[in-house]
Amino acid sequence: MSPLTRFGRRRHALDEPFRDEWRSLLSASMAHWDMLDDDERADMEDLIRIFLVDKRWQAANGMTLTDEIRVLISAMACLLVLGLDYDHYGAVNWIEVHPSTVVRTGVRGVGVSGVVTDSPFPILGESSFDGPVVVAWDEATANARHPERGHNVVYHEFAHKLDMDNGVVDGTPRLVDEAERDRWIEVCTAEFEALREGRGGALLSDYGGVNPGEFFAVATEVFFDQPIAMQREKRDLYDVLAAFYQQDPAVRERRARGR
Repeated sequence: MSPLTRFGRRRHALDEPFRDEWRSLLSASMAHWDMLDDDERADMEDLIRIFLVDKRWQAANGMTLTDEIRVLISAMACLLVLGLDYDHYGAVNWIEVHPSTVVRTGVRGVGVSGVVTDSPFPILGESSFDGPVVVAWDEATANARHPERGHNVVYHEFAHKLDMDNGVVDGTPRLVDEAERDRWIEVCTAEFEALREGRGGALLSDYGGVNPGEFFAVATEVFFDQPIAMQREKRDLYDVLAAFYQQDPAVRERRARGR
């Protein structure tokens, strides 16, 4: 797709109104939607309209793509870049949606230990530099409704894409300056090592100890889904994530609880 064509598609998308049925869908299906303030929802609507036409979509294993599927996945992906430049998703080529768990084959390392196996293994999502963002729809829709569980396959896989945005997968996304990068590395390295050594507490999944890239993706899930708990238990980690994402989801959650 040429830059001119892409620009035209984005501009045309913003000329179209955000549909009322999409708002109703997101209010009913995405717990975070009603936590946003009016300005945030307006910005999200712009991002979603662009994302829907800017990225390619593909159904797999008998899926039929519907507005519900595309809009809900787009909304969760766009929440991550609500405070960022949209072009942080330059590494996102297309989204491939499966009805449920996907079974992969091939040699791989397993868990923190890195034990090598060639047995079939199930996945709920997947990201790579040149391939699609793979999402299991049943998991994505359950995650959208239940952020209290602290897991979200869309946040996880799109966090990997933010990590890839600077050309490497190392758990460090594109940051503003060296001071922010130094603080990020200091805090995230300490938390990553604590998780690997069994000192990280129960808030972050052990899967975050596999490598720094998985740590960033797991931390992103908790930052958006359990922000008050992260702010309380891992304040430094919360602060560096808030500085990167330019968002304060703990404020949103407290505001929602006070309604």
